[in-house]
Amino acid sequence: MDNPTIKEIALRAGISKSTVSRIISGKGYYSSEARDKVLRLIEELQYKPNAVARAMVSQRTHNIGVLLYRRHHPIASHPFYGKILDAILMEAAGLNYSVFVTTDHEMSYRSADFMMEKRVDGLILISRLQQNVIDYIKNFGVPYVMVNGSTDVDGVIHIVNQDEEGGRMVAEHLKGTGHERIFIIAGPQSHRSHYLRLSGFRTYMEQAGLPIPEASVQYASTSTFGEGYAIMNRLWGMFRAGRYTSIFATNDMIALGAMKFLLEQSVRIPEQVSVIGFDDIDFGAMFSPSLTTIRVDTEEMGTQSVRLLDKLIRQEPDIDHPKQLMPRLIIRQSTN
Repeated sequence: MDNPTIKEIALRAGISKSTVSRIISGKGYYSSEARDKVLRLIEELQYKPNAVARAMVSQRTHNIGVLLYRRHHPIASHPFYGKILDAILMEAAGLNYSVFVTTDHEMSYRSADFMMEKRVDGLILISRLQQNVIDYIKNFGVPYVMVNGSTDVDGVIHIVNQDEEGGRMVAEHLKGTGHERIFIIAGPQSHRSHYLRLSGFRTYMEQAGLPIPEASVQYASTSTFGEGYAIMNRLWGMFRAGRYTSIFATNDMIALGAMKFLLEQSVRIPEQVSVIGFDDIDFGAMFSPSLTTIRVDTEEMGTQSVRLLDKLIRQEPDIDHPKQLMPRLIIRQSTN
């Protein structure tokens, strides 16, 4: 027979639907006699509460929402954010959550409204969101965590990479391999990660007595492959005149774009110019020469975000959460 309803179980047991609901949820008052009847009927009829019934009983839908903000395309298919999403989906499935994913390049309220219409139990916010969007989400009283982004709102759980430390690792590696003439292509400084990566790099070099002149830093408008290529194309004359021996790009896509241009100019990498990126996307290992980079544990970011959100949803006390994940230097063929 079709899956029976709470109403049918109540009729057979001779009790009210609300009593059946309390027995199923384990909350509220009910007699041991009523409980025995309901449990016997559940077993006999092989009752499986559907999603709507579970939500009515537990006040939970077992849905979580993922809101990914990125001003430039691609969004969900981005090699960095795509890995975070994959990890979120895998961990959520293991905890019996369904996941709604929406992307937004306008940082509007529309995506948040969509999630509220789906009655999500919690939200995972990826990348930086403006204060007004965070305030809007807070009005709904839904727990949320933020991944690879930041906000000035107190008490928000952030899961981020130690980007400043990663920038320091890049500087230490390049200095340790004898590079002093370093050209930097920095992604948009409005984004936390690009800002801190550059900051960590510059701080280390200043402390080492090798401050980076502003003329050696080029600020990219986007963090894309095409932007890295275009900057090197536009500044090729200046780059050669500056006798730069290495390039640090604050993400791998920019670095790979720069490398493509250099290879087209018959520049030998790393013999003539070393290149290092940041993120450790799959394309970096596939490129020839393969890209030296700083690994960001995107899988751990996604996994931890779901686990922490689940604890917030279940209102666990004293949630101990990792705010920052340690990066790792991955040395490949593009540096010597």
